[in-house]
Amino acid sequence: MSGLVADNIFKASGVIAAAAGGLSWQPVVTSNFSAAAGKGYWVNTTSNTITITLPSSPEKGDQIILVDYARTWATYKIIIDSNGSNYQGQPDSYTVEYSTNGEVVNIVYSDGTKGWIPQDDDEVADVPAAPRTQRAIFGFGMGPSFTGATNLVNSAGVVQNDTAIASGVTARRQLTAGNYDGDKGIIFGGVVSPGGNANASRISNLVSAAGVVASDTANASGVTVKYQTAMSNFGSSGQCISCMGTNVSEGFINLRNIIANTGAIANDVSGAGTARTSAAAAPYGGDKAIVAYGYPDPSTNISNKISNTGVVAADTSGVGTARTIPGAAGYGFDKAVFAFGEYTNKVNLVSNTGVVASDTTAGGTARNLGAGATYGGDKALFWGGNADPGGKLNVYSLVTNQGVVGNNQTGVGTAKANIMGTNINFSA
Repeated sequence: MSGLVADNIFKASGVIAAAAGGLSWQPVVTSNFSAAAGKGYWVNTTSNTITITLPSSPEKGDQIILVDYARTWATYKIIIDSNGSNYQGQPDSYTVEYSTNGEVVNIVYSDGTKGWIPQDDDEVADVPAAPRTQRAIFGFGMGPSFTGATNLVNSAGVVQNDTAIASGVTARRQLTAGNYDGDKGIIFGGVVSPGGNANASRISNLVSAAGVVASDTANASGVTVKYQTAMSNFGSSGQCISCMGTNVSEGFINLRNIIANTGAIANDVSGAGTARTSAAAAPYGGDKAIVAYGYPDPSTNISNKISNTGVVAADTSGVGTARTIPGAAGYGFDKAVFAFGEYTNKVNLVSNTGVVASDTTAGGTARNLGAGATYGGDKALFWGGNADPGGKLNVYSLVTNQGVVGNNQTGVGTAKANIMGTNINFSA
C-alpha cells in the first residue's frame, strides 16, 4: 500500500474509511435512495422531494456527501432518514431537512451518542428541527346513533376522549373532511337523521387549529347536496378539494368543489373520470392530491390525480384490491397511503409522483367506514369504522413515516363508523 493515510480513519471492523478525496461519486439520482458509506451523491430535486436513507449499521468514520445537483433544493428539499441512528445528537424521531439551493452536505458518523455529524452544510443550521406538533381530528358518524362528537389526536398519535357536539352543529354520517389554510379543517356534506340517505345535506363546518368545530354553514344552491365525497388539501396556498360522491337525485357524481384558504366552498365544477362514491383522497408530491377506489358496482380500484390547481385528471387503471370506503392520508411529507375499506386490511402506498403501489397488509383489524389523517408532520393514523363481525370500533392504527401501518391500538371515547378525519394545526 502506498500514499499518505494520515487523514483516514480506521473503522471498528479494521477497514480504512475513505477520506473526502477518496469518495466514490455516484451517477445523478432523481428519486428516493439508500446511501452507502464512502460515497458522494449528486441529488437532483428538479421534479420532487427526495428522501435519503442512511446506512442502518454505520461505523465510526463513515462519510457521505450530498450535493444539490441542479440548485433546486429550495423548491424541492431533501429529507434525511437517519435509519435509527442519531443525527447531531438528536434521535431519529427528529426531522432532518435541507432546503437551500446549491447546498453541499458532508456528514461523518461519530458514535452512538452524537451519531451523524455534518462537517459542512453551508447556510443551513446544523441541528435538526424538533418533530412537528401537528394534530388531527376525527368524529361525527354513527355510534349508537347519529353523532357530532369529535376526538382530537395529539402530536404523538394518541386519540383523545370525546368532545361533545356543540350547539349549532348538526350530527350526521357519511360526511368527509379536509385540511385548508395549512392548520384548519373543514367538514362537508353528509346525511342527517332522520330520513336516511334521502336527507343528505350541503352543510359544512369549519374547524379551528385548536380543533373547535364551528356552527353549521348552509352553503348556496350552487353547491350540490351530497355525501360520501373524497376530500384532500392541494396546492401551495392552503386550498382543499371535495370530489366524487353521491347525490340523492343524480346518483354517483364526479363533480368537484374547491375550498379556498378562507374555508369558502366554490360552486360545483364538472369533474373528469368515472363518477363514483365512497372513494378517498390524500395529498402527495407536496402540492398535489389523488383520489382512488370507490363504488360503482362492482367496487373499483381506479385513481385520479389532482393537479396543484385542483384539476381532476382522467382515470388511471387501478392497482391493488378494488374496494369502497377506505381511509386515506398523507405521510412522509410528500406521499400518501390508502388503507382498509370493505372489510379488508389492505394497504396501498402512493409515491411522491402519484404512483399507486401493489397491496401490502396492515396489522390491524379488517374494517370499513373509518377514516385516515396525518399527524406529527410526517406520520398518519387510521381510526374507527366497522368490523365484520364485531360492529363499530374505537381502535386505531398508526402509520410510520415510512408508510408501515401498525397493529390495533385501543382508542378511547365512543366507537363509531361512517366518520370523518383530517389534520389540523399544520403550522405549529
